Amino acid sequence: MSNKKYDVYGIGNALVDIITEVSEDFVLENKVEKGVMTLVEEDRQAELLNSMNITEEHMQGGGSAANTLVAASQLGAKGFYSCKVANDTEGVFFLNDLKANGIDTILTPESAPVGTTGKVLVMTTPDAERTMNTYLGITADFSEKEIHEYALKDSKYLYLEGYLVTSESGLAAMKKAKQIAEENDVKVALTFSDPSMVKYFKEQMESVVGASVDLLFCNEEEAALFTGENDPDSIREELKKVAKRFAITQGKNGAIIYDGDTFIDIEPYQVKAMDSNGAGDMFAGAFLYAITNGHSYADAGKLASLASSKIVTQMGPRLTWPDAKEVLNKWKGA
Repeated sequence: MSNKKYDVYGIGNALVDIITEVSEDFVLENKVEKGVMTLVEEDRQAELLNSMNITEEHMQGGGSAANTLVAASQLGAKGFYSCKVANDTEGVFFLNDLKANGIDTILTPESAPVGTTGKVLVMTTPDAERTMNTYLGITADFSEKEIHEYALKDSKYLYLEGYLVTSESGLAAMKKAKQIAEENDVKVALTFSDPSMVKYFKEQMESVVGASVDLLFCNEEEAALFTGENDPDSIREELKKVAKRFAITQGKNGAIIYDGDTFIDIEPYQVKAMDSNGAGDMFAGAFLYAITNGHSYADAGKLASLASSKIVTQMGPRLTWPDAKEVLNKWKGA
């Protein structure tokens, strides 16, 4: 894999995050399902936004796979992202953000179609839990047309975002990309993305997993929902049947890594969490950077845990470049 141009080729939703802090009362009064990602119509999102004091400063490039690729890029990986945005203010913002973070893509503001770019209203409550209401906009039509085979074939890993299973065209694109990868010596990594994706779209997710994936990222709740098991040992044994290797994040308790041979406990870093948004994306990005650049799964887990502990101490799903370098240097010096 050493002669590949890209470390990671990602496909996923292109979304602009609108980040805000809300009270528990706000969640209850507005009947928001807490702690998960919920797909909403544009008018519902606008209704919630109108009840908040949102400024442009709260805007940030987002999307699960995009966050992961940015994290990997900041640490030193080379990434390509296939996505779909519109030629509107948010679309231009998103594409410029990708470029600024060193991610290649074929889209330009001029070539983007007419429409509305997707937006995520990210609401963080005082307990640091993140709740997302997502209007997909034009990314709901993400399809096989957005897959760029030349870049995918020239990558070490394909990274599939679980959120794409919510649409027929997105699901078809995931399967097509996985097929191309498997035929061209590209390893396949999949993230379940959110418990709601496994709970409400389990059949679709199983169809993407197929016989197996090379690497699976999930948290404890997602793993339990997918396997139908509650006992940690049973969950791990079931996952071994569909993933050659996997990482199960455990929040403040660290993570468990299966490297294809043995289980590795990854210790957490004790921090005061402010916002859990993006922790899983950061974990996957740091992990992918490490394993595509010659590091062991144990070392990759340590970096991923360190990077995740850093991201939860701030608002938003991405680190600044200086913070990312600080994390990398601390890991290398450990």
